[in-house]
Amino acid sequence: MILVTGAHGNLGSAALAALHARGAVASGGSRTPGEGMRRLDFDDPADLDLAGVATLVLVSAGYAEDDRVVARHAAVLDAAVRDGVGHVVYTSLTTAGDHLGFALAHRATERLVRGSGVPWTILRNGLYAELFGGLLMWAGDGVESAFGEGALAAVAREDLAEAAAVVASDPAPHGGRVYDLVGTPVTAGQVAGGLGVAHRAISLGEYRRRLLGTPGLLPFQPPMLASIATGVRHGFLDGTAPDLADLLGRAPRDPLAAAVGAASVTGPGPGA
Repeated sequence: MILVTGAHGNLGSAALAALHARGAVASGGSRTPGEGMRRLDFDDPADLDLAGVATLVLVSAGYAEDDRVVARHAAVLDAAVRDGVGHVVYTSLTTAGDHLGFALAHRATERLVRGSGVPWTILRNGLYAELFGGLLMWAGDGVESAFGEGALAAVAREDLAEAAAVVASDPAPHGGRVYDLVGTPVTAGQVAGGLGVAHRAISLGEYRRRLLGTPGLLPFQPPMLASIATGVRHGFLDGTAPDLADLLGRAPRDPLAAAVGAASVTGPGPGA
């Protein structure tokens, strides 16, 4: 049986759906499980149960500070060893993202995965096209961003979910492999063009000021988001690689369409 963690999240739920579409015997794990799912709370290590799991798709539990994220991942990997999981597929961060503010937890987890003794595959996922579009800020009749003229090799989330399903369905050929799953470079200007509006670049300082004044953001989030902006702006996240198309056996979906769709959801207004 294949088990996907974070099955109520965007990537986890999409990966589980992709597995079912392939006819795989798969279930989801969540701290708030639905019908047919397994309860998995990474903050409750004593209660983690991976018995009967042949392949574990470990979707990063990245919504926290690094120490807490790494502790969560360590707990589930310990359970995988204890319960005899046959293969771990970990959804990590693109190689080009080493400088990003949330890279450390991914690279630390990769070390844990490699050292666990369980056969493994690491999927270094590019940043979502949906995230890129969603970070554009509506202002009047146009959009603003701190991305400047830089491009992001963005990926539609659905493609990353399908790639995870491909590997998890038959993990043996992918054992010990690290895949860099990045897409076609797109710019904020191109997304604005798809929306039929103008794009205006703002400074990184102005972007950070806005982030720090945004209600609801947790303390680790403004530096994380600012690191994405400066990475794109200065050309560190626009590199391409063939791994995604090779795994999918087809050309990836158009990330520009996904980014435009995400940006359009926020709608025109005094800031998204």
